[in-house]
Amino acid sequence: MKNSVQLIGNVGQEPEIKTLEGGRKLANINIATNEVYYRENGDKVEQTQWHRVTAWGKTAEIIEKYVTKGKEIAIEGKLTHRSYDDKDGNKRYITEVIANEILLIGK
Repeated sequence: MKNSVQLIGNVGQEPEIKTLEGGRKLANINIATNEVYYRENGDKVEQTQWHRVTAWGKTAEIIEKYVTKGKEIAIEGKLTHRSYDDKDGNKRYITEVIANEILLIGK
């Protein structure tokens, strides 16, 4: 089995773009995916999940040029976990998708 994630959702805020030394681009976005189901009594339940997505290089450049808040996109990538110590010395954990490919769906 391979570590592979595919998501289709809407971008929650304007992409955060950084240009690193050497001109390499880094993009961070948050994508909302929605799930709708119905309870036995017929009540509709809608759940939204938020996903942190990071992209590098050419994929980040595409995000910088074409992706805006609210845009529907599809991404393919891998799931990663990392940790860091915040300014108060507390350990924080981040789960994110490292995007390899992006498909622009919405208008």
